[in-house]
Amino acid sequence: MSVYEKLKVLNITLPKLDPPVAAFVPFVRAGNLIFISGHIAKKDGKPWTGKLGADLTTAQGKQAAQAIAVDLIATLQAAVGDLNKIQRIVKLLVLVNSAPTFTEQHLVANGASELLMEISANAAPTPERLRVAQIPLGSCVEIELIAEL
Repeated sequence: MSVYEKLKVLNITLPKLDPPVAAFVPFVRAGNLIFISGHIAKKDGKPWTGKLGADLTTAQGKQAAQAIAVDLIATLQAAVGDLNKIQRIVKLLVLVNSAPTFTEQHLVANGASELLMEISANAAPTPERLRVAQIPLGSCVEIELIAEL
């Protein structure tokens, strides 16, 4: 089943890309790698703000990461023109805006990893999960992605 068929089965519609809010490009290609700039969590079109373990639950963080994964897929589509050209999701960098006592960053990151793996068998990434004190615009989660063509 193609990536597009999987998206249809999962009832996922790729969003239009938002223009960057800072001085950067949404993606860069270097050889057979595509580097996707960090995408922040959004809810109702605005940054999904808050700290995991203080303002937000692990389940909410996982939902935020899933929503970011959809945005990352849309950016990959813009970068390569055909998602079926993606050979593998190589790496996810997941930044979790969390309280010092929060220890479930891995479960938040799973939201993105699991969705990507459901869409493509080649999407089992090497994840890196970090707790951070703040993310731009107060967002709860930010994710960068590296893919191989």
